[in-house]
Amino acid sequence: MRDVFTGIVEETGVVDSIQPLEKAMRLTLTMRKCGPGLKVGDSLAVNGCCLTVAKLTTKGRKKTAQFDLLHETWTKTNLQYTRAGSLVNLERSLEAGGRLGGHFVTGHIDGMGKILKWEKVGEDHQLEIGAAAEVMRYIVLKGSVAVDGISLTVASVEKDSFGIWIIPHTHKVTALNERAVGDAVNLEADILGKYVERFAGS
Repeated sequence: MRDVFTGIVEETGVVDSIQPLEKAMRLTLTMRKCGPGLKVGDSLAVNGCCLTVAKLTTKGRKKTAQFDLLHETWTKTNLQYTRAGSLVNLERSLEAGGRLGGHFVTGHIDGMGKILKWEKVGEDHQLEIGAAAEVMRYIVLKGSVAVDGISLTVASVEKDSFGIWIIPHTHKVTALNERAVGDAVNLEADILGKYVERFAGS
């Protein structure tokens, strides 16, 4: 079975460096909670993108991981906009028998969205994201969507955008607290919609 995730972010890692290679980009980041038990070859969702650990280094309570991103991954995700010091959402793959707190997330990004509105309303935050038609076709009211790897519920749907409400906890413990209007976010639509479309088409 391929690795899957739940969209429940375990921690925010910190980007240490980004190094161009001959045929890839090397992303190095530091983490705490996701470090224990993580091995070279394991999968880790970084801003919702499933990446393979290429190298691990331990320094005290912190663990540094390196990932080699191919051109496709680099150009089609918002990892291209990260810099040293940027926060990224991290989640280890779901273990057999583990609790599914969000929804099934594959770690394969469908496209990038653009933040159109990001404002505090009472104690919560309202987020509106513009997205291309190939993503919007799977966005349904009260359905699930992964935004930078976070499992969220769709609160409103327009032709070219959708809205989400972010509770204080999610705003505090994820990299969303660094986002601003105009920023890019990684989007992965609920895989159930893709299967329904395929079955209906056949």
